Amino acid sequence: MDVLMGLLAALMWGGTDVLVGLNARAVGVRRAVFFSQAIALLLLSLWLLVFPQLALRAFEVPLQVWLLGVLAALLAVAGAVMLAQALVLGKAAIISPLVTLYGLFTTLLSWATGEQLSLVQFSIICLCVFGVLLTSVQPRAEAAGHPRMLRSIICALGAAALYGASFWLQGRYTLVAVGPIPALWLVYLVGVLGLSFSMLRSAHGLRLPALKLCAPLVLVSVLNLGGFLAFSYGALAGSVSVVTVISTLSGGIATVLAYLVFKEKLSWVQVLGVGLVLVGAFALH
Repeated sequence: MDVLMGLLAALMWGGTDVLVGLNARAVGVRRAVFFSQAIALLLLSLWLLVFPQLALRAFEVPLQVWLLGVLAALLAVAGAVMLAQALVLGKAAIISPLVTLYGLFTTLLSWATGEQLSLVQFSIICLCVFGVLLTSVQPRAEAAGHPRMLRSIICALGAAALYGASFWLQGRYTLVAVGPIPALWLVYLVGVLGLSFSMLRSAHGLRLPALKLCAPLVLVSVLNLGGFLAFSYGALAGSVSVVTVISTLSGGIATVLAYLVFKEKLSWVQVLGVGLVLVGAFALH
């Protein structure tokens, strides 16, 4: 069950990464993130209303744990905005695998706060860094777009760092105390509240997108939530480590989908870089 749920989560998250860039180009980066998170917040709120027992434990949590949860949520929302920006600037076939490096940053944070980093882990981190360098090598025919691609890679790594810090905070302080569903609900709530202030500053920020653009926004929210639920169910029914490792295949799935849907092509050097990043992320988890 854990293998099946891990694959399902990877498939859904890979599809999410491809669609996020499409939505961001259509309605703008912040609007795309805002409306996707608002839809997800609505769906998750309905879920908690149907199954209120999932939130009962959250009422006994100390205030400091909630504050750390809010901080983790802010980091996750910032990561979502940077990911959308990266997908607007660059290729999903490169960006999505780079974001799977969030595990690298989580590992580094754990090491910085006292956990031991083995020689194998250090070697894998070096492998991931080398893979990132290879993904930034542009073919001569696309040399004119190199600054744009470089910015997209920087944004992707920034998103991975923010996600890694968020997951580290949640894993260490929030998830055990609050539970996975309330913790995710808090992320979406903070995202909607935080981005709404930014939306109010623009003339059409909170105006609903055109009807034809609503379907992709809803689909992103459903896929993202579906991936999280598959991940959670697989972790509960089987091994957390197995589900986590297999879910990192989302980067490879996004690369394949980007090639099939958007005909995104990579040079052999970039393919090697993406492969090293995926292998490194897989091994690190």
